Amino acid sequence: MSNPGKLITSSSELDLDRPNIEDYLPSGSSIQEPHGKLRLRDLLDISPTLTEAAGAIVDDSFTRCFKSNPPEPWNWNIYLFPLWCCGVLFRYGILFPSRVLVLTIGWIIFLSSYIPVHFLLKGHDKLRKKLERSLVELICSFFVASWTGVVKYHGPRPSMRPKQVFVANHTSMIDFIILEQMTAFSVIMQKHPGWVGLLQSTILESLGCIWFNRSESKDREIVAKKLREHVQGADNNPLLIFPEGTCVNNHYTVMFKKGAFELGCTVCPIAIKYNKIFVDAFWNSRKQSFTMHLLQLMTSWAVVCDVWVRDIISVRAGLKKVPWDGYLKYSRPSPKHRERK
Repeated sequence: MSNPGKLITSSSELDLDRPNIEDYLPSGSSIQEPHGKLRLRDLLDISPTLTEAAGAIVDDSFTRCFKSNPPEPWNWNIYLFPLWCCGVLFRYGILFPSRVLVLTIGWIIFLSSYIPVHFLLKGHDKLRKKLERSLVELICSFFVASWTGVVKYHGPRPSMRPKQVFVANHTSMIDFIILEQMTAFSVIMQKHPGWVGLLQSTILESLGCIWFNRSESKDREIVAKKLREHVQGADNNPLLIFPEGTCVNNHYTVMFKKGAFELGCTVCPIAIKYNKIFVDAFWNSRKQSFTMHLLQLMTSWAVVCDVWVRDIISVRAGLKKVPWDGYLKYSRPSPKHRERK
């Protein structure tokens, strides 16, 4: 048990924030150096202080954009540990089964309504699309209820108008669910495998959503054409884009892709800020599947967030702006590129 009177920094947090300096040093085969000269690698091997200093320089805002710091342990003492155990039993024994029941009921209501609407109203497109939008908003509301979601919306409700696009910061795939229960958006999103991909190709396809694959170089031109066509339609659902291109940990915003701003239409910002007091909503897709991410949310106390429409994203949500392309998350930037930034 830890001493309550002493502040201790967890080793996990230190390891999370400490970069590997070896990743930024040139290998012996890459650079030929004259014999007899002192190299940077030798100095770092000799002096732990220099190693820490070099690590602090390398550990910039880029690496922090995609890290989720684990919460400090608070329950390891004789009077808080029993309360923590009661909380775990309540969350997993009562809240989680209740939330599964709520979500199951939601899917039963949704599918029993969506399937007849989708197939029996083929000749009445306007009515069919209207009902499908309402049903998708309904199932998204059931998803939010399954997390005991407490979402506070600020600003005007997005409306169906031609030549406008909504852009939002991106923390998790649940961003789309939270916004979708407010308004049925058509979203541009990475194509996913498994059950998420099945929902994309069936239910979400009816909303006019646009999918892409990062590994396909031709997708960029196809997606750009679909975006231009979508924003011209007066009856199309509002277009939602996450221009960061990847999930960021809700402390920072990385550089936006310019595609959303080249459509010749009004750009309406949406800011989403999560409260970490109950759960960290950041989804690190490299370490966790979306199914496990949902289970984490459903076994937490609640998901609490604020959504601001038509406000400057970084200012309103209190996020730090950094000059990094979010796609660098998938290919680590070189030291020279980092120095130029």
